[in-house]
Amino acid sequence: MMSESSRRIRIRNASLVVAAALVATTACGAEIGSASESSGGASGVSATGRPVITAAMYPLQWLAEQVGGPDVTVTGLTKPGVEPHDLELSPLQVAGLQETRLVVYIKGIQPAVDEAVEQHAADRSFEVASSVPTLPAAGEEGHEGEEEHGHEEIGYDPHLWLDPARFATVATRLGERLAAVDPAHAQDYRERSAGTAAGLTALGDELARGLTTCSSRAIVTSHAAFGYLANRYGLHQVGISGIDPEAEPSPARLAEVAKVAKQEKVTTIFTETLVSPKVAEVLAQEVGAKTAVLDPVESQPANGDYPSAMRRNLEVLQSALSCS
Repeated sequence: MMSESSRRIRIRNASLVVAAALVATTACGAEIGSASESSGGASGVSATGRPVITAAMYPLQWLAEQVGGPDVTVTGLTKPGVEPHDLELSPLQVAGLQETRLVVYIKGIQPAVDEAVEQHAADRSFEVASSVPTLPAAGEEGHEGEEEHGHEEIGYDPHLWLDPARFATVATRLGERLAAVDPAHAQDYRERSAGTAAGLTALGDELARGLTTCSSRAIVTSHAAFGYLANRYGLHQVGISGIDPEAEPSPARLAEVAKVAKQEKVTTIFTETLVSPKVAEVLAQEVGAKTAVLDPVESQPANGDYPSAMRRNLEVLQSALSCS
């Protein structure tokens, strides 16, 4: 005959098994629900009935949200705080690409996204770099190690969002693509894209005014992400490493950057939020400079958004370059 103590233990164990099953079922259901909301199911719409737009990384996500407004559901492939160059997609994210209405991406900066789009969403994609004039990638210096990180040799610099004027053109083109995807709200997309483009143009003018009177024009950066910004505002970018922030610069490259920094009387070496500052800090110590963060806006800022991050960059540059 079972004792009262044994009966209580068996009942308690049975309750734990049931509870665990309920938790597993709930978690699975939550994941499925999240996937349905982001991927939109076979129709390419979210649970709210809006077209699902997938953005590869933060600046494109911000732009899609501005232009798409309340008429779309925007989902990002790169989580905040994740270095986008080395993004690996989960099976759930790849499955979502097969059902999204439009993928917004820049070819060459995220190899995993390039491959997934080519295989699953080639006919439902907006490749941003094809919509604006691009700049050549940084010179061969500082590119050691990029091939082993899997970056495709595309021949251009993909960091085009750091020029607000170019990004304004992208906003206009995105508005047209969304109008084609969702004709019922075409006029709304075009109006929002025009407003977004106007705001970006004004932001670019603000940067131009703020960087006109700088006594120094050279910026030494952790990696060569700021070519568009430098080109637009008459600065000279010297990247410690090339397009890939994880590429290790050679000793010869470090010596060359140090020489340029001394010749240009550089007072600040720029680091980034998502990249180790150690190499930049050693270089700064060698040339007698300080360090400061210059944000390539590759990930969502801890505070604010794309425009506020660009305005913080302006303030940092003005201080470092002695702008009056």
